[in-house]
Amino acid sequence: MTSTVRVADVTKEYGPVKAVRGASFELGEGELVALIGHNGAGKTTLMKLMLGLIRPTAGSIEVLGDNPAAGQFAGRRALGYLPENVAFDAALSGRETQTFYARLKREPVAKALELLDAVGLGTAARRRVGTYSKGMRQRLGLAQALIGHPKVLLLDEPTTGLDPELRQTFYDLIQRLSGSGTTVLLSSHALTELEERAGRVIIMNRGIKVADGSIDALRRLARLPTRIRLKVSGPAPSESPPWLPAGAAFRRVNGHIIEIDAEPQRKIELLHRVTAAGTSVEDIDLAPPTLDEIYAHFLRQAEETP
Repeated sequence: MTSTVRVADVTKEYGPVKAVRGASFELGEGELVALIGHNGAGKTTLMKLMLGLIRPTAGSIEVLGDNPAAGQFAGRRALGYLPENVAFDAALSGRETQTFYARLKREPVAKALELLDAVGLGTAARRRVGTYSKGMRQRLGLAQALIGHPKVLLLDEPTTGLDPELRQTFYDLIQRLSGSGTTVLLSSHALTELEERAGRVIIMNRGIKVADGSIDALRRLARLPTRIRLKVSGPAPSESPPWLPAGAAFRRVNGHIIEIDAEPQRKIELLHRVTAAGTSVEDIDLAPPTLDEIYAHFLRQAEETP
C-alpha cells in the first residue's frame, strides 16, 4: 500500500505543554482511519501539523511526499479538511460559498456545486449561510472539504449536528471516497459509528499514541472477554452451570438467558461444553468487545504504565 502521510517521531510543544509527544505512524491510499482520544489528546494538533498550519517542534511529517509546512507545498490542493467548528461568511449563500472555495482550489465550479446535493443541501443552496442550522453548516463544511476529490481527507468531528439519516449519507460518501483511493483520517467521539466503518484505529492519550491497528487486532491485544448469551429452555439455573469453565463470570438475564464472559481463546470450547452437557439452547448471541471497551482498556493501560 502506498503511503500518503508519514508522521515520524513528531513532538509539538506549546511552551511547557506537549500537545503531541513522539508520535509515529503512516497512512496509506484508500485507508479509512479513526483517530480517537479524549479532548486534549493531540488529535486536532496532529491534523493541523498534517495541513501545515503549524510546524512540529521535533520529528518530521510528509503528506503526499512533501513537507506540508513548506512554502511551496505542491500537495495542498489535494488535501480536504473539515474542522470541528466550521465558520463561513453568513452573508453568502451556500452556493456562493461553495463557488468561492472551488475557485480558491482551482477546481470546476459545476462539479463543486454538485456536492451540495450529495450532502443534502440542494434545496437550501441559495439561502444565506446565516440562516443555516449547525447541522446544515456542518454539511456545507463537508461539501467544501470534498471539492476536487482530495487524495487526503482530514475530518475533525464531522458528524456533529447531523441527524441519523445524514450521518449514514455522510459515511456512504466517505466509504466511496476511500474505496476510490482517498486516505481518510476521521477524528470522532462517536465510537459506535466508527466500529463497523473504520479499517484502522489510532488511539491517543495525552499526546502519546497508545494503540494503532484494526479493531480485530486491538481486540486480540486487549484480550477482553467476549459476552456470550444463551437462551435456554426453562428457567436459567440459579447455580453455576456444570459446563461453565472455572472462574468464568455468569449472570442470569430476564429469567431464561445466561450471559457469560468468555476468554477470547475459549469461546469455541465453551460452546462445545454446553452442547456436550445436553443443555437445550434455543438461541445464542456473541458480542465481542466494543470499540468503547477497547478504547477504555488502552487508556487505562496507558495511565497505569509509569
